[in-house]
Amino acid sequence: MGDEGPEEELNRVSKVGLNFGFPYCHSNGIPDPQYKKEDPCKGVTMPVALLGPHAAVLGMIFYTGRMFPAAYKDTIFVARKGSWNRTKLFGYDVVNVKIEPDGKNPKVTPFMTGFMDAQENKFWGRPAYVLQMPDGALLVSDEQVGAIYRVSYRK
Repeated sequence: MGDEGPEEELNRVSKVGLNFGFPYCHSNGIPDPQYKKEDPCKGVTMPVALLGPHAAVLGMIFYTGRMFPAAYKDTIFVARKGSWNRTKLFGYDVVNVKIEPDGKNPKVTPFMTGFMDAQENKFWGRPAYVLQMPDGALLVSDEQVGAIYRVSYRK
């Protein structure tokens, strides 16, 4: 922790007992309408990055491999299985999340897409988990079709 101010300290999962809001406070300070509590978001550690509404984030890894370009080292790969209860579907992809060591400037960018047609509002794949292989390749499981995809990189 060191010389950090209280704001920087709140942006880390750095100590036991932090309050992340469940089930009273969601996202960036949205009180839950069903589970009521006075000041439901008071004292809640807010997220440094948002991954979308009902994205069903199940699998994530911190990439430590050497196969992909250096820009991916120490970033996060996140499988967003996708929403099941939204009129407009969301998710159905794997994204890469880059966050500076101090928790600032998060960037969520598409990495593996093509499981959904947003215009037709239909999906055919649901990436659920990500696993890094010893050679640095990624395995991505697709819950919808029962497949495992190997994602590799070569210059």
